[in-house]
Amino acid sequence: MQVTTQVKRLAALSALSLLAACGGQGGAADVKEDGTLSFKVAVTEADLTTVPVLAAVDALKKDGHDVEIVELAEPELAIEGLAKGEYAISAEATSPALNAIQQDAPIKIIADVVGNQWALYGKPGVTSCDDLDDRPFGIFSEGAVATAMAKEWVSGECGKGKEPKYLTIGDSGARTQALIAGEIDATPLEIADTVALEESGKFPKIVDFAEATPDMHPQTVYANSEFLTQHKDVSQDFVTALVEQHEKINTKDGYLAKLAKKYLPDEKDAELKEIAKRYVESGLFDAGALTEKNVQKTIDFFERAGVIEKGLTTKDAADLSFIKEAA
Repeated sequence: MQVTTQVKRLAALSALSLLAACGGQGGAADVKEDGTLSFKVAVTEADLTTVPVLAAVDALKKDGHDVEIVELAEPELAIEGLAKGEYAISAEATSPALNAIQQDAPIKIIADVVGNQWALYGKPGVTSCDDLDDRPFGIFSEGAVATAMAKEWVSGECGKGKEPKYLTIGDSGARTQALIAGEIDATPLEIADTVALEESGKFPKIVDFAEATPDMHPQTVYANSEFLTQHKDVSQDFVTALVEQHEKINTKDGYLAKLAKKYLPDEKDAELKEIAKRYVESGLFDAGALTEKNVQKTIDFFERAGVIEKGLTTKDAADLSFIKEAA
């Protein structure tokens, strides 16, 4: 996303925060006559990482709540909707939420979506940062979280004055194909994009960012603050249901693939099963993984990356009481 667009949206969020402070949208939910709620949950292009969230929503529907899933093109739209009170809950990239919270938007992080699934892959023969000096290096965008992780790794691992040539290739599939074709020497990829690479055995994993930055949580669940305050019991039910879904993924063979088949019916079944297997083997699903320490470490990372300004704390950004209660 262009910086000018981010600035405009942050300005809009500031105005929305003032509206919320003046009694704006009423907690992002309507209370029906029987006491159950009607509200919306926003997701960005549902995939394997969000199907447990969809399953948790279905658990609320079974309790009688009217919950609409809204699919959006980018997480910033979800943040705007949360700030306005149009959506109660969302689950996507952490950095836009932190950015909005720093602008006093009424939003709190409440759980983890998925662990850090990013890793850096290179062409055959690339084994270190120095091998990438002045070489083409594919990135999603200058502002992407994977780009920030990659650049932090480069600054710490490359020799003095050594740096790759960053090329923006927005689509992950296109970056994967560019790596295979030898058009770039390295690129950060998520698990879903790496199955074919790893099966070939030709493209080495240069660094696993989950190991390099273990306290970094790039995708989280966040909610409208008024919704959390006014409807704490339903908020708790949602987080508890999400924790339970993650526990089932980690303990029941094939459970994630089963969820994927239900919530992503248009995806190829064989590919989903293999990708789901990789996610489970990597131990990435733990909704209750957030702590005061690793939330602050995540904030600190985005400060170093220049995504947010200094001064934000875990207390400002998150309400971890729900995952503690669900434990």
